[in-house]
Amino acid sequence: VYSHRWQKNDVPANYLPTTRPVPIDDNQVVYRGLTANLLDGYIDFAFPYLKVRAEAALLLANIDEPSILPGVRYGVPLTSTQWGAVLMSDIGNDDWPVTGGLDGGIASGDAAPGFGAYPGLVEAAPEPGELDGPQANPPYDNTVNNMRFHPDFHIDRILFRELIGTVTDAVYVRPHLQWSTGTRLGGELSLEVAAIASFAVQATSTPSGKSGLGVEIDPTIRYENGAFRAEAYYAVLLPGAAFDNPTAGLLARPAQAAGVQMNVGF
Repeated sequence: VYSHRWQKNDVPANYLPTTRPVPIDDNQVVYRGLTANLLDGYIDFAFPYLKVRAEAALLLANIDEPSILPGVRYGVPLTSTQWGAVLMSDIGNDDWPVTGGLDGGIASGDAAPGFGAYPGLVEAAPEPGELDGPQANPPYDNTVNNMRFHPDFHIDRILFRELIGTVTDAVYVRPHLQWSTGTRLGGELSLEVAAIASFAVQATSTPSGKSGLGVEIDPTIRYENGAFRAEAYYAVLLPGAAFDNPTAGLLARPAQAAGVQMNVGF
């Protein structure tokens, strides 16, 4: 897939928070000069006992005028070079009681502090040690290079889903294993476990300035009977040195999560 997008003008008063209502007229128009080119490729291999899916994307973007104030020109463009890739694999078929696979992914990062997962519109530039924040800080930093995966693309339960918010500025490896115990109580009972080891692409983005994000282990027990599905899960994140606070002499502690959920399809 190839996509080209462009935007000539913008009206910041339409989306920025203001102390009083601003009349939307020609005086609020700001020249933007945005161009963005996206190239994305997806491939799917299906063999009798192996399934492999992979996707890679590259985004190149340029904003000629990043000013958000009508009548005020900044004059220095903002640029963005984002790239990422994902690999998912499954070994086995429906007749195998034990199946597994190896997944992996990478999302480009930006050298600015913080991951840039959910930057605010008028948020100040993050300081070293912060977890999130805008990745551009004109006139000192005119780039935004961290790719953000869709937040509904879940690979774990704690680190990327809850703490960071999505996969960005990171590389991960995810082996997974599933054991189907067969028919129990009229339905199928299965056990699943995944382990996720992850590292920051740009160590300057992490609170401590180190790249090791940690290892998360996610076991799940699942019961399915027709349209009914129930599962109980547990997750533990063993944080890496990236989340330590060397200034205060504090070490990151493990995080845990557990839950039960039930679904009925109709």
